[in-house]
Amino acid sequence: MEQARSTTSPSLVSRTTEIDAPAFAAAFDALPAPRTTWNAPDDALVLGSGTAATLTGSGVDRFAEIRTAATDLFDSGDVHAGTEAARPRVFGGFAFHDGSCDGDPWEPFPEARFVLPRVQVTFADNGVWLTVNATGSDASVPDVESRLESEVARLSGLDTTAERPPRPGISTSHRTTSREAWRTGVEAAVDRIRGGDLRKVVLAQALEAELSAPFPRAATLDRLAEKYPDCHRYYFEPDGDSRGSAFFGATPERLVALRGRTVETDALAGTTGRGETPEEDEWLARELLADTKNVHEHELVAETVREQLEPFAASISAGDRRVRRLATVQHLHTPITAKLGDDRHVLELVEALHPTPAVGGLPPDRALDTIRETEPFDRGWYAAPVGWIDAAGNGAFAVAIRSAVARPRRATLFAGVGIVSDSDPDREWDEVQLKYRPILDELEDGVDGSGGGTGRERDD
Repeated sequence: MEQARSTTSPSLVSRTTEIDAPAFAAAFDALPAPRTTWNAPDDALVLGSGTAATLTGSGVDRFAEIRTAATDLFDSGDVHAGTEAARPRVFGGFAFHDGSCDGDPWEPFPEARFVLPRVQVTFADNGVWLTVNATGSDASVPDVESRLESEVARLSGLDTTAERPPRPGISTSHRTTSREAWRTGVEAAVDRIRGGDLRKVVLAQALEAELSAPFPRAATLDRLAEKYPDCHRYYFEPDGDSRGSAFFGATPERLVALRGRTVETDALAGTTGRGETPEEDEWLARELLADTKNVHEHELVAETVREQLEPFAASISAGDRRVRRLATVQHLHTPITAKLGDDRHVLELVEALHPTPAVGGLPPDRALDTIRETEPFDRGWYAAPVGWIDAAGNGAFAVAIRSAVARPRRATLFAGVGIVSDSDPDREWDEVQLKYRPILDELEDGVDGSGGGTGRERDD
């Protein structure tokens, strides 16, 4: 078993200063790869560049390995953060299951990888902050302070007048699962559920798209921020990847957030589309709240999340089930909060909660076997935990759905649906297309965001 490791010594020096706000896209383009971004409705926007330290792990112990490596990294440090939002954090993610990063397009992504950025720009409510981090032989206070001055100079002279590049357009696209194979897989899963072997399983598809122009990274992230301000948005470039890969997305599903002993999480399952008029939109929401199949799927998720938190929690409370509206879909949503009985590291909760039934199934082991048997592609980081960890073991993680891996002229999108006893293969096929839309809309040239197909999609 490969052990989690830091590619540098765990000694840490971090310095922060407040700067004038640069345009996000200009700062993104000015900073060297590998770059990382993280933003959530209740969190600052962070843009990271370079690697002061990299933590990696693999296999079934990857959560514990990263937890140990992160603790070692933060154990000794000379940190002047300036503001809490700019404190040193490691950002990254995990594979959905061990062995799921072997195939294309996941080869550059380890099964667990977290990065302490060398340079970090934090767009917070109380200002914009520039942080320089260093570890090991680079962890000299004078050197870090000198580099901080250099980075201030780099970001202060950016050209913010450049026009945002258009969406690249898609020349061709195809689903890697044919409609016939999809129908066979869903029907087999339904048979297993009706036979009592499964309660639910989430089956996913991949959509491969050839781009007509180079992938506009910063512009795509800007557009996702404008269209999905209430979602968790993330972007990760792997180390040393000559193909220029990036994993990114805008997910409505929070896995867990931990601050002290306060835990926040969600049950998010059950989906319908958006209406063309306010009246139709409201009708669809009411129909979703009353739909037996969707309510059943949602309750399985909510019940399991509560059960997974119980060993850690002194108390758990759930809000009322409601409809959460996004730009292209509506979901059933139940917010869940808990108070821990004692201090815990956020990755203990991440490991306990992943995969939720919203992206895996029940029972988890049998659902995972079904996923491996049915899906003709590797999930990689799709539907897996992505987020950040700080020195106190606090952190925030989202479920990496509504996501894609992009290279300069190609993107692979991922989307899945929950299969229960009364699932219909054709209806689930259509729901997958709805879930491609957040990313697909930002790749198609001339899309107004209202939905629609690629126009040149093949089912093979």
